[in-house]
Amino acid sequence: MAWIRTLCVAAVLLFLTPPYAAIVIIAAALRVKDRPGGIYDWVAHGWSGAVVAAAGIRVRIRGAERLAESTTIPRIFLSNHVSWFDVFVLASIIPRFAFVAKAELLKIPIFGPGARAVGTVPIDRNNRKSAFASYEEAATRIAGGRSVIVFPEGTRGEAYPLRPFKKGPFVLAIAAHASIVPTIVYGSLPFLPKHAKRLHSGGGIVDVEFLEPVPTEGMDYEARDALSQTVHDRMVEALATHGVEPLSAAAQVLTPKD
Repeated sequence: MAWIRTLCVAAVLLFLTPPYAAIVIIAAALRVKDRPGGIYDWVAHGWSGAVVAAAGIRVRIRGAERLAESTTIPRIFLSNHVSWFDVFVLASIIPRFAFVAKAELLKIPIFGPGARAVGTVPIDRNNRKSAFASYEEAATRIAGGRSVIVFPEGTRGEAYPLRPFKKGPFVLAIAAHASIVPTIVYGSLPFLPKHAKRLHSGGGIVDVEFLEPVPTEGMDYEARDALSQTVHDRMVEALATHGVEPLSAAAQVLTPKD
């Protein structure tokens, strides 16, 4: 069953990516206005939803009211990250968003320009100055009415225990005066673990939980570490309800935070 789902996902990516990317690239070139429910939102949700459906994933949401709130007041959704399907799942359900994604992805022919057209912000995490410039660009997305999705661990993990966070997303939240919605994705790991070349599961449920927003109003740059710890603690607590043990103190020390 898993290999059939792999073929289905591959077919969706192969046949839908070029036309969907072309639509938004042309729309951007023609300066079509970015508005709620407009062509950029429609393409992003349609493409990601098709991938999720092809994989046989059923998404179960808790805290759906956070999504409704984000349509009027943009938020920063900070999520754990263990599979590429975290991206597709979140993109299929968050109403109006921009991703902060590693710059290499936006160099992929067809996909890259399309992702850029729908508001994806490239980030080079190996270049501190460039990374913070990317977060400044993300702040403009928030000012323009889009929520931003960030994976604060920096890259995919190989297991569910939450790793230390990068500082940039919290600097972004404070600078943009945007509340953070801690977000838990659980169940995506069996579909496409890190380093896997094909799906390992032929369908199933992925749970997404949107936790109580953490406000940043009145915070300054010096509050970034405390803010990061607050969000990290809440997400660790939420993962514990799925039986996920916290990362050991030794492992956290070995994981760079910058």
